[in-house]
Amino acid sequence: MPGIRAAHRRLARRFLLLCASPGAKCTVSNVLLVGGGHAHVAVLADWARSGCPASRAALLTPEPTLRYSGMVPGWISGEHALDDGIVDLAALARAAGVDLVLDRCIAIDPAARSVLTMHSGLMEFDIASLDTGGVGNASAAFGHDPHLLDVRPISAFVERIGQVHARLTLDGRSDHLRLAVIGGGAGGVELAFALNNWRGLDQRTNVTLIAGESGLLPGFSAAVRGRVERELERQSIALLPVDAWIEDGVLMAGEALVEADYMIAALGSGAPDWPRSGGMAVDEEGFVAVDRYQRSISHPHILAAGDIAARRDREVPHSGVHAVFAGPVLARNLRDIMAGKAPSDIYRPRWNHLYLMSTGAGEAIASYGPLGAQGRWVSRLKTWIDKRWIASYAAFGAQA
Repeated sequence: MPGIRAAHRRLARRFLLLCASPGAKCTVSNVLLVGGGHAHVAVLADWARSGCPASRAALLTPEPTLRYSGMVPGWISGEHALDDGIVDLAALARAAGVDLVLDRCIAIDPAARSVLTMHSGLMEFDIASLDTGGVGNASAAFGHDPHLLDVRPISAFVERIGQVHARLTLDGRSDHLRLAVIGGGAGGVELAFALNNWRGLDQRTNVTLIAGESGLLPGFSAAVRGRVERELERQSIALLPVDAWIEDGVLMAGEALVEADYMIAALGSGAPDWPRSGGMAVDEEGFVAVDRYQRSISHPHILAAGDIAARRDREVPHSGVHAVFAGPVLARNLRDIMAGKAPSDIYRPRWNHLYLMSTGAGEAIASYGPLGAQGRWVSRLKTWIDKRWIASYAAFGAQA
């Protein structure tokens, strides 16, 4: 990477000057937030509220907005408008006093303290925080197929599924549409329900949910799985608890051929290549290995949260819920580090979290530990929680 070693030497000299005199406090002057994910919006809000502790800070992200993935199924089924689930990152960055760089990180040199972007070249930092999310797994699992749609990244999925919807409404083909959702987690379940109630189509689509050999909603209680199974049956959504693959353009589930015009892969996050390639410590799947303070275990001047990170002291599932709750912790630890202090805050997931899954038909199913509930009141609760989270960041943007 041209010039990267020279940049390292300049940064090293800067730190020596900052810390040379006895009793001097080593402070941070240049902070880079890589990615505009759920955790980083909490960091931006903290800086908008209390001031950015660094003399220079930048947010590197490919888009000026963050789309909240939890509201996408509701948009598909017509419960939300397209823009309801948007956080204005550009306005939030302005309120926080942070430079917005609309580009994508493609490489990192953690020792030289720099990242390489797709279009803007090198960006240097003293401290970096990573919250880019994961990458899609569909192509790696199934190969490239024009009828395969990966839910990650969520913005690309929204664009593609919107294009499919436009073609269907133009052609009037909805009564013959066959869809297969691959993935039995909460995201796959919600998408199956949403697509079965796709807004603006004349007739209900024919949806199959392929949950995989791990089954429907692994890790959820029997009570919640039972409610979901009954709702799938009520909506005539076929459930196949077998693994799937694509062979010569044909979708296979176990020994069965599944006829599908489109296949939607909700397989969870994959790890981007660049942390491992840059020499950062990663787990066996390639996610950035972090300690309980969200610091890289190999390069403690780099923090990471959200789907790109993997805690080494305990298991924290890759989920938007955990990214949201880890955000304020990340903000406080970044503030401590920039003040020359040791980080002290730890994200400790509660023994369980409330999960709310929309059925696409005016109700939602709640999961909390062993408990499950279903009804319109659950749907109203989900909408209230989702929109309150979005509105809490819109308020900062409005002040910018």
